[in-house]
Amino acid sequence: MSDKVRHGAGELPFYHNNLSLMLNHNAEQFSDKPVYQEVRDNKYVPLSWYQLQKKISAIQSSLQDLGFGKGDHLAISSRNREEMLLLELAVMSMGAVYIPIFPGYPAEQTNRLVRFCEPKFVVVSDNNQFQKLESPKDFDRIIHFDEIDNNQNANCVSFKSLLETSPASYDIQGEQVAPDSLSLMMYTSGTMGKPKCVMLTHDNILSQQAAMKSLWSLNSDDRFLSYLPWHHSFGGIYEKYSAIVNGAVLSLEHSFGKNIDLLLENWNKVKPTTFFSVPKIYQEIMTCCMQNQEIEKQFFHKDLRFIFTAAAPLPKNISDTFEKRNIPIYEGWGLTETSPCCTVTDPNVLRKQSIVGKPITGVSLVLSDEDEIMVKGPNVMKGYFNNIEETQKVLKDDGWFYTGDVGEFEETGLRLIARKDRIFKLSNAEKVVPTEIENLMVKDCPFLSHAFVAGAGCDHPVILLFPNKQLLSGKSNLSDIKEGCDSPKGCEEFAKCLGKCVKKMNDSLEAKYAHVKKAMLLDYELSIEKEELTPSMKLAPNAVAKAFEANINYLYGDRDDIIDGDKVYMIDVE
Repeated sequence: MSDKVRHGAGELPFYHNNLSLMLNHNAEQFSDKPVYQEVRDNKYVPLSWYQLQKKISAIQSSLQDLGFGKGDHLAISSRNREEMLLLELAVMSMGAVYIPIFPGYPAEQTNRLVRFCEPKFVVVSDNNQFQKLESPKDFDRIIHFDEIDNNQNANCVSFKSLLETSPASYDIQGEQVAPDSLSLMMYTSGTMGKPKCVMLTHDNILSQQAAMKSLWSLNSDDRFLSYLPWHHSFGGIYEKYSAIVNGAVLSLEHSFGKNIDLLLENWNKVKPTTFFSVPKIYQEIMTCCMQNQEIEKQFFHKDLRFIFTAAAPLPKNISDTFEKRNIPIYEGWGLTETSPCCTVTDPNVLRKQSIVGKPITGVSLVLSDEDEIMVKGPNVMKGYFNNIEETQKVLKDDGWFYTGDVGEFEETGLRLIARKDRIFKLSNAEKVVPTEIENLMVKDCPFLSHAFVAGAGCDHPVILLFPNKQLLSGKSNLSDIKEGCDSPKGCEEFAKCLGKCVKKMNDSLEAKYAHVKKAMLLDYELSIEKEELTPSMKLAPNAVAKAFEANINYLYGDRDDIIDGDKVYMIDVE
């Protein structure tokens, strides 16, 4: 078993016992420097560390006056905004528990998740989120950021009123809170059936940042442009606290990654020194760079020090673009249950597809007999809230957490193979790893956004392909596209082009039984709102399989007609 164990190098440097100590220390050290900023009247308006400390202290006093205290739960449904950040830091620092919920969920799912986490207070950003609540009277208080239509609920409190209290001291309360105290509960992506709500502590969050100090030198001169949603661990824990702990300024990207033109406009205003993102957004940005040299010049400005990518493999053509400009790329792997980061790549080592690096300081990895990756360290969750059965399945008494990911160790780090539950058997009992095929398809093709492989119990796999619609519809700088690419214009040309790509991909697979026999291109963009993508923009396989069941059945000849025939293109792979 020893050859299947890997430990993070070195020892963790000093870090504060809790968030209150960290925030008070930073407020004293950085005082008038900005900690956060968002756009108002078309310009970024900064919030200083002194202002942050003062506002958090006022919020804590107001919450206590309303009967909210240590150990209480507060659930919130909102997009990223300053009020959300202030409430999060106030609640967590005082020893209470903060629970963010994706604001894009429909009312039924929102209510299910709100009820499950047993909040004393509920926070809504606006009237739209308030109207989703079935029984507002069930909660001690409803705090709202914007005005709401409230004619009958006396328990509603405006966020502005929380700032009107004048506390005896501007110091943020909670310096005596124990490191292992619960601070954050976060729902996992793509939750199916009974919700899984991850319980995280002050130590989980802060130990993670201590481990990263040995890998990079973030400081108060760094600038983040942040679009990643705060209800998800990549943006809500990893990116956000990378900025806050190190005194860097966190600038809200107020298109939330939905409008690349606006993102690039914000980019030009902030000129971030580092950028945390997922491959889908890097792909869209590189598409704009290929189409406009001025955008390319503005994006690759002189102060950009490094980028971080996670959630899915970064296509090689994109990583090559950064590497030829000497901009380091960090890639990481982890789960919400691990706060979230477990491994990070070394930018000085040649990047290889699916290699996600070595364990960070303080974290150990081991492979089970079935090559499932297990994790131990200060970043591992306490368990799932009100879900002992699921907790016992994945978190053992000896501290090892079973991630559900299958992998193997290579010299340069951990290689991810697939989610354990995604590996399927064909009718001949041979095992197929769909993510291996999917990654091979998208890694070199900028015109392709996502691929989905199906085939459980069938004679052979089939594949659904989803295009990069922005690149297909625009003019590209051909010099930045892989040599030999046909540079298709429109889905019809792309479908013909993909036939050669699928054949080439099949030839690269050693196992002939894994060869894709049928393929289909869909003129369709997967979305978070329809739950086809997780909040971190990873493919949600169960949702995609359900949404496109008819298309998959058509590929297997199980139905004669095809859904949305004008948006579907068959690909010749024979």
